[in-house]
Amino acid sequence: MGSLSSSSWLHPLLFSLPVILRYLAVDAKPVDLTFVANAAQKGAVCLDGSPAAYYFTPGFGSGVNNWVVHMEGGGWCSSVEECQERKKNFRGSSKYSEQISFSGILGSSQQSNPDFYNWNKVKVRYCDGSSFTGDIEAVDTEKQIFYRGARVWSAIIDELLAKGMNKAQNALLSGCSAGGLASILHCDKFHDLLPATAKVKCFSDAGFFIDAKDISGVDRIKAFFEDVMVTHGSARNLPASCTATLPPSLCFFPQYVVQTMRTPLFVLNAAYDAWQIKNILAPSSSDSGGAWRKCKLDIKACSSAQSQVIHGFRTEFLSAVAGLQRKPSSGMFIDSCHAHCQSGWQAVWLDKGSTKIENTPIGEAVGDWFYDRKAVKLVDSCAYPCNPTCHDVEDDS
Repeated sequence: MGSLSSSSWLHPLLFSLPVILRYLAVDAKPVDLTFVANAAQKGAVCLDGSPAAYYFTPGFGSGVNNWVVHMEGGGWCSSVEECQERKKNFRGSSKYSEQISFSGILGSSQQSNPDFYNWNKVKVRYCDGSSFTGDIEAVDTEKQIFYRGARVWSAIIDELLAKGMNKAQNALLSGCSAGGLASILHCDKFHDLLPATAKVKCFSDAGFFIDAKDISGVDRIKAFFEDVMVTHGSARNLPASCTATLPPSLCFFPQYVVQTMRTPLFVLNAAYDAWQIKNILAPSSSDSGGAWRKCKLDIKACSSAQSQVIHGFRTEFLSAVAGLQRKPSSGMFIDSCHAHCQSGWQAVWLDKGSTKIENTPIGEAVGDWFYDRKAVKLVDSCAYPCNPTCHDVEDDS
C-alpha cells in the first residue's frame, strides 16, 4: 500500500513564486501556533509525542461569537513503518510548525471573505495520520509512536469551548483533504458539543474520498483505509450512526457516512480530484509499466482510452455523492476541475477569477448555503476541460 502513504500526498506545487503569491492573497498578519495546555497529561499528542496544537485568530465585531474550525489535511499512515517515517516531519509532529497566514475561507478581508471574515478562526494542526480518529492507549516503546488522533481533536475542541466557543451563535467545522474527511467523521459530534441554539454546519473540501476500484480492478483504497483503522485503533471513533449498520471499514468513506448524518454538510470537490485520480484510480502499484504516469498528472496528456477511464471515474464520483444531493439541508459545489483542495486559495475561493459554477464562485456558494439564503446544489454537468474558470490547484492545507 506504499503508493497511498503520507509521502504520496506531498506533491510540490509547480508554480513560480509570483504565481503562488497571486493565488494566495493571504492576510498580512502571521498567526502563531498555540499548543494545547497540559497536552501530554491529556494524551493529546502527535505521533512523536509532541503536543497537539492549532492556529487561532479571535473574532471581532458581529463575528465575535461565530467560529470556523478548519482541520488541516495531509494523508494518512497505514502501518508502523509509515507512521515512523511520518513522525520525523511536520505531518507527525508539532515541533516543525511555524507561523502561517490565513487565506480563503480563513481570510480576514471583508471583500474577499464577506460571510466569515470576522469570525473566530482556527486551523487545527494535523499530526496523527488518521483524520483525528486514532486512540490507542499503549505506546510503541521501541519506536515511540503515539496513536492519539481522537484525543488531539477532543482536547483542541475542549480548549476552544473554554475560549468562548461554548457561547457560539454560528459555527462551521471545515477541513481540506484528510481534514475534509475528518470534518465529515466528526461533524455530528461537533454539533452535539455546541449550544443547542447555535447554527452549526460542516464543510468538507476535497474530503469526499470514494469507494472505487483502481485501474487493475483492485479495491486498493478500501484495504488502505482498513489498514489505517487497524494501525490507529480508529473503529470506535467513527460515526456510530454508520458503524451500527455497516462494517467500520466502510465508515471511513463519506458516501456511507452521509446517509445517516444529522448535521447539514456542504461538499466542495473536484469531480476529477487530483489526489484520487493519482492514488485511488491509478496508483503506481497498479501501473508498473508507468503508462499512467503522465496522464494522472495532466489529464490533457491522457490517451483516448485513458480519458474514457477518467471520465468514468467522474461518473462514479457523481454517483457516490448523489445521496448527499438528495438531502435538503446539504450543499454542493462539484466542479469539473482537476484539482485538490480549493477553499484555502483566495483566487479560487472568492475573487474576480474564481472557480465558478453557474456564475457563482465557491465562497459565495458556501455563504449562501450556510446562511440559508438559497439552496446550493451546484454540479458541473460537463466533462473536463469544459469549465473555463477552473484553477488546477493542488494543496492539502
